[in-house]
Amino acid sequence: MERGSLDFQYSETEAPQLIKVVGVGGGGGNAVNKMCTMGTVPGVSFLLCNTDAQALSKSAVPERIVIGPSVTQGLGAGNKPERARAAAEESHEVIQEALTKGDTRMVFITAGMGGGTGTGAAPVIGRIAMQAGLLTIGIVTIPFLFEGKRKILQALDGVKQMRQSVDALLVVNNQRLIEIYADYTMDNAFEKADDTLSNAARGISDMVNAAGKINLDFADVETTLRGGGVAVINTGYGEGPGRVMTAINDALNSPLLNNNSINQARHLLINVYQSTEEPLTTKELSELSEFTETFTNDVETIFGYAYREDLGPKVAVTILASGFDFEEEDFRPGISKPQDPLERIHREGRRNAEDDLIRRTYGDSALIRPKVEPIALLIDELDDEELLLLLEETPSIQRNSQLFYTKRAERSSQRTVRIAPLGSRQPSEGSHLSSKADRFSLNSSSSFSSPSPQRPQPSPEPVSPAYVPNGTETGEEPNDEESKAEVIHFSNF
Repeated sequence: MERGSLDFQYSETEAPQLIKVVGVGGGGGNAVNKMCTMGTVPGVSFLLCNTDAQALSKSAVPERIVIGPSVTQGLGAGNKPERARAAAEESHEVIQEALTKGDTRMVFITAGMGGGTGTGAAPVIGRIAMQAGLLTIGIVTIPFLFEGKRKILQALDGVKQMRQSVDALLVVNNQRLIEIYADYTMDNAFEKADDTLSNAARGISDMVNAAGKINLDFADVETTLRGGGVAVINTGYGEGPGRVMTAINDALNSPLLNNNSINQARHLLINVYQSTEEPLTTKELSELSEFTETFTNDVETIFGYAYREDLGPKVAVTILASGFDFEEEDFRPGISKPQDPLERIHREGRRNAEDDLIRRTYGDSALIRPKVEPIALLIDELDDEELLLLLEETPSIQRNSQLFYTKRAERSSQRTVRIAPLGSRQPSEGSHLSSKADRFSLNSSSSFSSPSPQRPQPSPEPVSPAYVPNGTETGEEPNDEESKAEVIHFSNF
């Protein structure tokens, strides 16, 4: 069948399965599994492709393909996209047969970028679908920032390969889940990402199958998405005053937009759904003008509206927008602009190009990292309960060195060291006891310690008179001045 030819007929009582949703690898398989178990979507069938036979065996999706049996032996791709690519090439004919059977005219290929199977095999499956004349849409996720630069660059290289292998590409940036769904649990946030797939497939299925006053058909969908580049497909809901604009904003509150503005789209399809219980007024439809006026003059717009009786007082707006094309350099990590060939082989230039790619995808703050400053405790600080408690109760990733230094200075200013008097007259200058006391009090490397060290007390055993300094009698009481406790304040250490 030639690409662009969508000549099909079907019964009015049963929606044909025009759309096939294909999950590739672990991430794509999880999304398709969820969509499949949520219930039947009219006109949609499912297929899983994976190099991991064990993962496939646990799926509820009936149609499954272990790709590359001789390449991977069903044991997975080991985080190596090139191995998954070879596996998909090995299973080329099996994949093509599964994609083209039945009434399939459109294929969604979903995968997680950054790992092995999804990154390597999804572009190959996309190419097979396009060569078979199918309208091919990719839906891929890219990693969180905390997953590291290496995985992000591998993912973005996979996005570049995917972009060359599909008509339109929807990119879900996991990092945006944190921004949009900050108060959600991680499981619920990932469910929102998975909903991107079901919303896109269901939205197009509803467009094609719903009866409308201004009816949209598959050809309208194809016009918007065929060769459309990076795309957005989402449905939003609104109720009450301003419900149309509320639904539009709900549709645009999507991780699909990444760092793009919807106004940058070159192709736009809008379908508005209402119920007969509370139909749209002409004034409400005029709110669409406020939205479309923000686009450039050369945007190609297709509009429709139809009925969905399940909406009640609500309205729904499905938006298909495409043409958010990245510059090709954005998907070419490690290669600088053609006009400067020397930079291509320069290591620093390659690193800068990779960093620039990540910033364009994740934002200017993506590569900002907190400065790590080690804190070395002094010997006496190892017994300081207050300082140790400060460190123990603050997770290492949240520790502020300035806070520690402030606390250290505070503790130092509060600390004094008391040295108790000996039980006898102060030894004469030059004696080993006096020398030892001097070394203790003046050469301490500690800025503070927990209880302050004291001068050792003399042995209670009597000392022979022959060894008493200066002829002092054993038991002679020292004078008042010598009996006073010596106090040394430590500061400026």
